[in-house]
Amino acid sequence: MKFAIAQINPTVGDIAGNAAKILGFYERAKKQGADLVICPELCVIGYPPEDLVLMPSFRKKAMQAVKNLAKKTAKGPALLVGSVWEEKDKIYNAALLLGGGKVAHIQPKICLPNYGIFDEKRIFCAGDGPKAAQWRGMKIGFLICEDVWNSTLSAALKKQGAELLIVINASPFETGKLAQRKKVAAQAVKRTGLPLIYVNTVGGQDDIVFDGGSFALDAKGRVAAQLTEFREHLEIIHPFSALSTQHSALSMEESLWSAMSFGLSDYVRKNGFKGVVLGLSGGIDSALSAACAVDALGAARVKGVLLPSPYNARASIEDAHASARLLGIETMTVPITPGMEIFDEVLSPVFKDASWMEDVNIGGNVQSRLRGMILMAVSNKFGWLLLSTGNKSEVSVGYTTLYGDSCGGYNVLKDVYKTQIYALAKWRNARGLVIPKRSISKAPSAELAPGQKDEDQLPPYALLDKILMLHIEGRKSVEEIIAKGYAKTVVEKVVKMVRMSEYKRRQSCPGVKLSPMLFGRDRRFPLTNGWKG
Repeated sequence: MKFAIAQINPTVGDIAGNAAKILGFYERAKKQGADLVICPELCVIGYPPEDLVLMPSFRKKAMQAVKNLAKKTAKGPALLVGSVWEEKDKIYNAALLLGGGKVAHIQPKICLPNYGIFDEKRIFCAGDGPKAAQWRGMKIGFLICEDVWNSTLSAALKKQGAELLIVINASPFETGKLAQRKKVAAQAVKRTGLPLIYVNTVGGQDDIVFDGGSFALDAKGRVAAQLTEFREHLEIIHPFSALSTQHSALSMEESLWSAMSFGLSDYVRKNGFKGVVLGLSGGIDSALSAACAVDALGAARVKGVLLPSPYNARASIEDAHASARLLGIETMTVPITPGMEIFDEVLSPVFKDASWMEDVNIGGNVQSRLRGMILMAVSNKFGWLLLSTGNKSEVSVGYTTLYGDSCGGYNVLKDVYKTQIYALAKWRNARGLVIPKRSISKAPSAELAPGQKDEDQLPPYALLDKILMLHIEGRKSVEEIIAKGYAKTVVEKVVKMVRMSEYKRRQSCPGVKLSPMLFGRDRRFPLTNGWKG
C-alpha cells in the first residue's frame, strides 16, 4: 500500500483555509496513487488553538469541515486528519480516519500534555484508550503526539493486532527535538516490532515554530522515510522497507536560523503585515536581526532606521550603514538629539540637575524611549511590524528599557543568548557576508552615555550566559551554581537581576521559541515573589 505524508502548514482558526489546504494535498496524493493520506495533529483548526476550542460555534464549524472532507473520500484514498471533536459533551483532540465518504474511525488523544507551552488538560478531555482501526484488510493503531511517549499505548495496539502505528503530531521546534522524537519513535518500534509513521506539522504560530521533519521507521527501527524540515512537503512513502540513503540532519546553527526566519515569515504573512522595520545601531544584535529578516522576507520588505544621538560613535553609524548595504535594505535616519534637548528643557526643572541626561538610569532610558517612540510611529505610519532586537541575555537580566528598546511586535532573538548571537553571525557570514565584521568584533555597547560598555554593568557575556543557562534552563539555585565554581558575588548579582526583571519580561513582545525554556511560555514566575534562590 502507498501512504502519503502531508506535512502541511495550517493557520490557527482558519478552518476553511486549512480544509482547502488539506484537500489540495489530498488531490495531489490521489494523483500519485496514494491509499492513505496522513495529515498532522489538529490540522483542521491549527495548533495550539487555545480558547478557540471553548467556543461552541468554532467546534461546530470544525466538525462540519471534517464531514465535508470525508465526503471527498467516497471515490479515492482514505484521509487521516486531526481536529477538535465533540461527543456526549466531551471535547476531544482527535485523529479522524475518513474513508468511503464518511468518518470511519475516531481516536481521541489519551495523554494530554500540561507543561511548558502545552495546556491541553484545560480545554480537552482525555480519551479512554487506543483502539486499532480495521482499514482495507489491515489493522492500524493511531496515536496522537504525546501518546507515543506512553509505552503502554503502543503495546496495547500491538495486542489488538495492529500491523502499523501512525502518529500525528504538532510538536514544536527546540534544539535537539528531532533527534528526541526519533528516539521515542524507535523505542515504540522496538517494543512492538511494528513499523511507524510519524507526521508532524510545520509552520510558525505566534512564538512557536513547528519544524516538520516527518519520518517513518520500518519494523526494525530503520529510517524508511525522512521529510525536509521547515517547509511543506508531500511524500509517498513505504514504511515497510528502509531507505537506501539517509537524510542529513541540520547543524545547530542552521536549525536555529531556519526556526528564526521561518517563525518570522509566518508571523508576518499570517498576520497580514506589509513588512518589518527595525532600528539599526551598528551593533551585532540589530545586524543579525536584519539579516534574519531579509532571509525570511526579502530585502524589499525590510526597512532600517538609524537613530543617532550625541553618544553614538562614528564607527557605529558607519557599521549600521554597512549592514544595510550588505543586505540591500532601505534606510532612513532620524536623529534623536532634538528630542533629547526638548526633554532636557522639560525635565531639568524637575530634576534640578543639568547632568541628568548623562545618567544611564535616567537619561539613558529617555534616549531609548525616544527611539522606541519614533520606531513605533514609523511602524504605525507604514504598516510595518516593528522588530525588537534584544537578546535572551539582556532580557534575562533586564538590561533593556521598558517602552524603549523593548518596543516591538516580534523578536527573533528573544530566545538566543549573546554567545549564540556571535556563533550565528559567524555561521551566517560563512554563507555570504551580511553582517559587518566590526559589528562582530567590537565590544558591545548601548551607547547611552560617553564611553559606555555593556560590561560596565554586566559580567562578560561568556560568563553571564553560563550562569543564566544554569539558572534558567537548568533551574539551578544560587547555592547550586556557586557549588559549580562560580563566584558568589557574581552569581547573586545575576540571579537578583533575573528576579527583579520579571515585570519587564511580562510586558515583552513575542519571539521565536528555540530552547526548552522560553520566557512567557515555558518559564512563568510571579511578579510579586519573595523567593531569593
